[in-house]
Amino acid sequence: MGARGRVIADRATAEGAERDPAAGRPVLAGEVLFDVFPDGSRVLGGAPLNVAWHLEAFGLEPLLVTRVGDDELGAEVLRAMEGWGLDLSGVQIDGEAPTGRVRVGFDTAGPSFEIAPDQAWDRLDPDAALAAVRDRRPALLYHGSLAARSDPGRATLRALRELDEGPVFIDVNLRDPWWSPGRVAELLGAARWAKLNRDELRRLAAAPPPPAAASDLERTASRFADLHELDQVVVTCGGDGAFLWTGRRWLAGRPPLAVELVDTVGAGDAFSAVWIAGLIGGWPPELTLARALEFAAALCAVRGATTPDRRIHDRYRRAWEHE
Repeated sequence: MGARGRVIADRATAEGAERDPAAGRPVLAGEVLFDVFPDGSRVLGGAPLNVAWHLEAFGLEPLLVTRVGDDELGAEVLRAMEGWGLDLSGVQIDGEAPTGRVRVGFDTAGPSFEIAPDQAWDRLDPDAALAAVRDRRPALLYHGSLAARSDPGRATLRALRELDEGPVFIDVNLRDPWWSPGRVAELLGAARWAKLNRDELRRLAAAPPPPAAASDLERTASRFADLHELDQVVVTCGGDGAFLWTGRRWLAGRPPLAVELVDTVGAGDAFSAVWIAGLIGGWPPELTLARALEFAAALCAVRGATTPDRRIHDRYRRAWEHE
């Protein structure tokens, strides 16, 4: 099938065929939490949940491995996931720690995040995670770096990687003080693909701030890919778009010019979801980059990182199906 075929290329050849469950499902692991905004409103979030939310709407049937508290917010997470059609079999319940919360603030540099310690997602159980994933034939494993801030989180990610049933896509999210170069390097060493923003690349590669030109960014990304033996490094640059280093060539893309901006929370997760769709569907990198930027820009027109309105997803899914 051509890479410009149906959305999430079903790995089937008949026109309009349903996606073959035997082809494997994306597995996502890590935090689920509520983003709490300055006006007191809250939106369900956490990068793995956000990405799984979009993948479910795209028809990829993701499995999310996470942990919530035995509290009202945890029950709200379960209701939202079930209402959206997400598989709940990977969700663990913690009887002591609360469901995660993050206070989101805004300034001229963009959103800031205040992440409380010892949340339910910090206590992931590796054995329960393996029980949920075993026999699911993962198409790939997605996780961020924040889930590795706790010992149980690191143990769970290590256990899932050691299943050795799917390649790993790591979405770097450096949140001070919850990371260290050594821990992130360990995660990168087990991954095939990595996504991070321009500042995160500079910090991890110890590059001069900021890269002055595309050529500087390209050299930094290529060295970073070589160091960690990555097939792809995706570098997001906010309003400047995103760049991709494939090991052989350098691709650049820009977001649409006309964007109705509400907030940028979750834009990177929307980008990641489309990138996973492209990896599983076999889309060419240029097409994946353009689609990911367009969808991420569309999510900037809603408050928070997820939306209960499927019309955005349906619009893009239909467009991708007919390109």
